[in-house]
Amino acid sequence: MIIGVPKESAQGERRVSLVPDAVSKFPQLQVIIETGAGEGAGFPDSMYLAKGAEVVSDHVTLYSRSDIVLKVQPPTKDEVESFKESLVLISFLYPLSNLETVQNLVSRKVTSFAMDLMPRISRAQSMDALSSQATVSGYKAVLLAADSLPKLFPMLMTAAGTISPARVFVIGAGVAGLQAIAVAHRLGAVVEAYDVRPVVKEQIESLGAKFVQLPVTAQDAQTSGGYAKAQSEDFYRKQQDLLAEHAKSADVVVTTALVPGQKAPVLVSEDAVKGMRPSSVIVDLAAEQGGNCALTEPGKTVIKYGVTIHGLLNLPSMMAPQASQLYSRNVVTFLLEILKDGKLDVNLEDELIRGPLVTKDGLVMHEQTKKALESSATVTS
Repeated sequence: MIIGVPKESAQGERRVSLVPDAVSKFPQLQVIIETGAGEGAGFPDSMYLAKGAEVVSDHVTLYSRSDIVLKVQPPTKDEVESFKESLVLISFLYPLSNLETVQNLVSRKVTSFAMDLMPRISRAQSMDALSSQATVSGYKAVLLAADSLPKLFPMLMTAAGTISPARVFVIGAGVAGLQAIAVAHRLGAVVEAYDVRPVVKEQIESLGAKFVQLPVTAQDAQTSGGYAKAQSEDFYRKQQDLLAEHAKSADVVVTTALVPGQKAPVLVSEDAVKGMRPSSVIVDLAAEQGGNCALTEPGKTVIKYGVTIHGLLNLPSMMAPQASQLYSRNVVTFLLEILKDGKLDVNLEDELIRGPLVTKDGLVMHEQTKKALESSATVTS
């Protein structure tokens, strides 16, 4: 069997799905790399060649030869059409937001696994790519904020007087939020944090932040997998009003709230931005799903009412070397689970394998995606 690693075609994507040191993890398999696949992450072709991989000149050749393809971003239609029929794809797919891609994979009878659907069970922790990349995002978000904020983060006592510390408010205490809290605290800021899930209070406080308790209760705040659940519009309106009071006193607001498969909830309203101090900063890590701030413009940094709002996309790619190392480790660990003696073994009885499986043998295997496709077909007809 041959493992293929293409150069990512998505604009601005610098990560690579397999780093050179991981090539040796598959002694029974051949690994082929598209020319330049790792350059954006600091891994030139020579490093792959030194580890025993073969380098090919284009993705068409790579896809036509590969039995297993490892990617970061979902494949384009042209890429899927170049796939050898019935190959295995392991990648971020976000199938609920990419139904056309799922249909394309079905037409090529691709067995596809979405790294974004990895079940949150103890066995899968080392394969949790969402968490590994969110760690990078949370770290980078605070560095962006610190660079944009025209004041120092730590308190300084000088001969000319004392400089008070910056105040940082983190909304959402998932992996990205917790990392943002930790970095902001290490930089010397006074940190507050809020999450709709009260169970994260202890984690927030353990990182040196104050947990913000709002007098509004969410119903069934998280899924069995630990993800936040969408709430009612009435809940979000009340939440916005209460969060606005805390945003007013913050120099930096970092928002990280996402609901899988849905538009990000708007937590920071336009009025809340108006109420913030001039020169304050918002870093919206939910920009790829519309944003948690009402004034976020995905892919851009804008200034509204004197507040700098970062809606940059794909922050992990801005730190591609280490983001790639983490993602590669996630992918390799998962791939070794589905390979037995150098051959593919898709055990549908295993939750670890069934959970991220999206398509197989021309069928959609992921139930939520199947329902979404059926609903889409009904609306179209």
